[in-house]
This record gives sequence, structure tokens and C-alpha cells, in this order.
Amino acid sequence: MGSGAQTSPEEPSRSVEVELKFDVDDATPLPDWTSMPGVASVSPPEVRELDARYFDTADLALARAGYAVRRRTGGPDAGWHIKGPREGDGRTEWHWPLGDEDRVPEGLRAHLASVTDAELTPLARIRNHRTAYHLRDADGGVLAEFVDDHVVATDERRGVEQTWREWELELGDAAPDDPAAFFAAATDAAHAAGARPAASDSKLARTLGF
Repeated sequence: MGSGAQTSPEEPSRSVEVELKFDVDDATPLPDWTSMPGVASVSPPEVRELDARYFDTADLALARAGYAVRRRTGGPDAGWHIKGPREGDGRTEWHWPLGDEDRVPEGLRAHLASVTDAELTPLARIRNHRTAYHLRDADGGVLAEFVDDHVVATDERRGVEQTWREWELELGDAAPDDPAAFFAAATDAAHAAGARPAASDSKLARTLGF
């Protein structure tokens, strides 16, 4: 979810993602999030079919600089995205509308000018059957969004396909005052259900074998 704000119609929306990731087996049951302090309820599941195509230069200039560029359909944030390098606990993300198929928005290219001006070509495709839940406080505010992801990922340049399941927990608009304590309790709940620390910090890095 993150916290985002539209600055003007010509500029992208911007948000900062602060999240936890876990690897899980196909049979791993969902955690009991209501056992966590502050979590009063969990929303009904919302299924999203996501299809993301990632782009980079021939020499992976974006990946080497810590950036990812994708065009994703499905879900509430469909569009073009830039994910910036990790800074502290989160990554800044910029978002543009979908526009024409595979035509990189001029604003996105301009945003990357300090990193590269080389041609962007398909790098990977990540399809994701996602089930999302909102963890709410007693006032109904969203403390965090939890997603259960079943991923099919293809490295377009090597022709290698992988499948896996993972969980993500991202702070919401009503994030607790002590995120570290909240994440510590969430980690305990996830591990109790059978989750493991994520082997990679992003789906793209896992797809490419980074």
C-alpha cells in the first residue's frame, strides 16, 4: 500500500513501501494475525491476478543501480512503476498510468535520465495469483496489508521459468507508532505458521538469480 500523494497531473504518484517478506511452502497455513497486539480484525480475502513485465538496458544498468522498472496490470495500482534503491527500511516507488502497450512513458524515461538513457528492453515477466487481506485496528484503520502470493516468473533473456509462494506484509495508512515492534510481532506470527525468512528481497531479483 504505502503512503502516496499525487503532486500534479503531469507528475507520477509517489509512495514509500515498508514491508516484510517470507518464503512459504504450498501447504503452509495462514498466520493468525489477530493474535498480534493492535490487530482487531482481518478483512475478507481479495483475489488479484497480476501480470508484470520488467524492463532494463542490455547491460542491466537499472538493476546494478538498485532500480526496477515494470508495467503491471491487475490490482489497485496497475500501471508503470519505478522502484528505487532501498533506503533504510523502505523503497520509494513512482507510478504512471498504463498508457500504450509496452510504450515507456516519457516521464518515466526522464526520471531515469540520471541512471541511463539507453534503450529499455524486456527483462522478465512475473505473473502472480495474489490474495490480499487488510489487518485493521479497533477503529477500522489499515495497520498493514498482508498478501499471499503464488508466483510464476520467467527470465525473458535466459528463458528460465520458476514458481514459488511467498508472503508480504506492508505497512498501511494507519501504521502503528512503533513499526519495529509491529514487524517483530508479525515475524513471530509468520514463523509460528511455518514461514521462513525470504531468500531474496524482491521477486525480480529471485527471477534473475540475484
